[in-house]
Amino acid sequence: MSELNYHARERLQIGIFMPSVSHSPNISHYKSDPDDWTFATNKKIALAAEAAGFDFLFPISRWRTIGGAIDFHGKSLETMTWAAALLACTQRIQIFSTVHVPVFNPVVAAKMGATLDHVSNGRWGINIVSGWNRKEFDMMGIEMLEHENRYRRSEDFIKVLKGLWTEPLGTFNFKSEYYTVRDGYCAPQPIADPHPPIVNAGTSSDARDMVARICDWAFICPMSFDDAEELARDFKARAARHGRHVRIVSMAQPIWAAQAADAHAERDRVVAEMDKEALRHWAAGANMESESFNQQTLETFCYGSGAMPLLGTANDVAEQIAEFYHRGVDGVLMSYMDFVKDTVRFGEDIIPLLKRMNVL
Repeated sequence: MSELNYHARERLQIGIFMPSVSHSPNISHYKSDPDDWTFATNKKIALAAEAAGFDFLFPISRWRTIGGAIDFHGKSLETMTWAAALLACTQRIQIFSTVHVPVFNPVVAAKMGATLDHVSNGRWGINIVSGWNRKEFDMMGIEMLEHENRYRRSEDFIKVLKGLWTEPLGTFNFKSEYYTVRDGYCAPQPIADPHPPIVNAGTSSDARDMVARICDWAFICPMSFDDAEELARDFKARAARHGRHVRIVSMAQPIWAAQAADAHAERDRVVAEMDKEALRHWAAGANMESESFNQQTLETFCYGSGAMPLLGTANDVAEQIAEFYHRGVDGVLMSYMDFVKDTVRFGEDIIPLLKRMNVL
């Protein structure tokens, strides 16, 4: 299938970037429900999303606070156990775990993942994070590798997962600089065919090559629709050179209201009440150069932690989501100002419009 043959593509998939951490998604003092990180609220969101017809839920994984006056991400739910609990109380929706490669042995992660796959009858997936926050790993006494080596280790991690999930029991052997597996055995193997979906969020050249060779989804955070189209084309072209197809999911944060001006005013209030201390801690953890972390970058990351804003009326937001699809994006992963209320509203206001547009 040509990446430009949109009429032959599967419908757009829609998901929620869940508040599995505190004070998500905006790095701002302005937040309607500071306690939406709790499991009780996450369960409400999951059940509302399933009822509304969402396709998947995606968590943030954090091991210590980012900091600032709002204590950004100061409380967090571990995402393997979080997924297990949500999978047990849902019926249809797909739920991912986010795994930091340096923290997990891949044999253990494979076993945990196969268990979650069976708990859910094939509804679990894994988001692989190579690791970027040095303070988290310093806390554990874990060395943070140079950027290029991180992706080599992540690729080896994924190869071990796939080998244990798909090779005949007791036959998988693997040896690299980072991992050794002898007569690898994981029973039961997953129900998902050929294995649970694997996602990665890197967009460096090393990350794009790794995704093209070995992952199923590329998770992107574009700054514009043109940016989204470039990323989608590049990932899909790289995958095609390996005889593979990779799907693209983009991060976004919608606000919609009866009057478009009200949606824009809500976004402006988030930015006006930004926590600059937390933002600078975020930038330092992500190894951004301080010279490039200007006011525009502060505003970009304050709202939705870098998610692309989708603002206006319900029809405006539906058209923007459809634009992602027409630019080659296969899924949109959304965060909200009020997760419970906006999940329900999205099902009532936006999903019917997307269906009429033949996107869903």
